Amino acid sequence: MKIPTILMLTLLAVPAMAAPDGASLFKSKCAMCHGPDGSGKTAIGKSMNVKNLSLPDVQKQTDAQLSAVVVNGKNKMPGYKGKLGADEIREIVRHVRTFRK
Repeated sequence: MKIPTILMLTLLAVPAMAAPDGASLFKSKCAMCHGPDGSGKTAIGKSMNVKNLSLPDVQKQTDAQLSAVVVNGKNKMPGYKGKLGADEIREIVRHVRTFRK
């Protein structure tokens, strides 16, 4: 077998990396406080007075502003700098946009 053939077979054997899924990321990183619907109506969310993500004052923020909150955190919310990649953060913000009323 020639080297290019081995390389091609190796690449075909490795599953393609899936793009990050905003809903899944939100569920695993955010929903425990913000709730699956972004309302903040969880025990933790109520105790920390988290903001309902469907409210106009959240939704009017730019994607860059929402991304900055995910990266740096806000109030008691931890930041995910170094824990999530740019694509993952973008997908979380995209998912938060689905909470618009």
